[in-house]
Amino acid sequence: MNRLRLFILFLVAVLAGCAGTSRQYATEDNKVFVATDTSRTIDLTHPPRDMWDRIRRGFAIPNLQSDLTEQWTMYYASHPESVYQMSQRASRYLYFIVDELERRGLPSELALLPFVESAYNPTAYSRSHASGLWQFIPSTGRYYNLQQDSWRDQRRDPIASTHAALDYLSYLYDFQGDWYLALASYNWGEGAVKRALERNAQSGLPLDYISLSMPDETRNYVPKLQAIKNIIANPKKFGLKLPHVANAPYFTTVHRSPTMEVETAAQLAEMSVEEFKLLNASFNRPVILAEHNATLLVPAEKAEVFHENLKAYQAQGALNTWQTYQARKGESFAAIAKKFGVTLAALRKVNGLNTKGNKTVENTILVIPHKGASPVQLASLEYPAASPSVSGTSSSSQPSTAAGTARKVSARPNSRNSDVVVVKGKGNVRSHTVKKGETLFGLAKRYNTSVAELRQLNNLRGDKLTLGTRLRIPGTNVRG
Repeated sequence: MNRLRLFILFLVAVLAGCAGTSRQYATEDNKVFVATDTSRTIDLTHPPRDMWDRIRRGFAIPNLQSDLTEQWTMYYASHPESVYQMSQRASRYLYFIVDELERRGLPSELALLPFVESAYNPTAYSRSHASGLWQFIPSTGRYYNLQQDSWRDQRRDPIASTHAALDYLSYLYDFQGDWYLALASYNWGEGAVKRALERNAQSGLPLDYISLSMPDETRNYVPKLQAIKNIIANPKKFGLKLPHVANAPYFTTVHRSPTMEVETAAQLAEMSVEEFKLLNASFNRPVILAEHNATLLVPAEKAEVFHENLKAYQAQGALNTWQTYQARKGESFAAIAKKFGVTLAALRKVNGLNTKGNKTVENTILVIPHKGASPVQLASLEYPAASPSVSGTSSSSQPSTAAGTARKVSARPNSRNSDVVVVKGKGNVRSHTVKKGETLFGLAKRYNTSVAELRQLNNLRGDKLTLGTRLRIPGTNVRG
């Protein structure tokens, strides 16, 4: 009986030892690293101070200690401006990505992967035709249902591409059972990693990431991610400062938007076109069609003013100066250009058409500007960031009301029709002297007005302010 008890106790001890064994990772200098080395003390009695603190709390991938990791850590540490700029770009997307990682139970290190992939630039494009924050090549993007056509490329969509990337990374981890191998597969391809593992198995070599023979890019891939992780984990150690990124949503979504120009959408949100495109980089054309049911992203702090401005602009129906045309199969581009009174070159550029094709295919939708649209806008998809969102002057012939004087405001710059009457208070103009670091957006928010109103009142064409310039500030707190 005593022997049986001793045997049972021995068996329990052996099984407990097996369950508690950590997976080991060999490093390049033959040191052994275990997952427990990533353990750290975290104060969970307080909420995260910011997004960086929140990311640190979710670290779960074992640290990779190697010569390459050290080299890349020193490289990033020696380029503080680049790290800061990448971090500023990341600030738009981090909250959404980390939220999604936590929802799926994935390591927060994956939120740092776009640092390596794209420097957190949603329009990044590689020689291998990979695009977006997560650098999907066309075929993988299509496999994960990322729309890619002449209207949209969802590889550049922050929400759609993040869902696709995390789906893919989850699959790779389930397939490989190891985050190092999963990350290598994301960079090199799961088939290539699988064949490398098979070669090592046939040669009697270890089957871990460090021991595989792989291209230089993949060899440096995980060390780069580890280097970024090292810096985010302790920026002071490397003499770096990270921008403050609040632990709050940066953007919100706008569903069921009407057909409108990208430029107009930016103006409705009272933000520059360039800033708008950083959140909505997936749109290839200058027009967003309502029938595509596209989701727009605007900064959370701009959502209310976007909806207010949208209601006002919809009332006079001038959201769009372009139109679509359903081409017939075999119809020539030259004939379509002639029909709508535009040049063939302009038609090709607006629609992203190459110079080789001369005829359309069935169901091709072309964007054609209304007659009278600016030829500069027609020839280029890049719009000036400084275009004012409202224009016009006060009309002394308008009747006065208790609320103020009625004023006509054009829905689009240089528009001569479809004016909408907006009630404004009396002038009561103040002045403000521009100080260092101030921006039009900041001043508009401070004085409870709009960027467009400031531009119009001061005859400004761009967003740049000169130190010491005296600006006229409207005294009313009613938005136009």
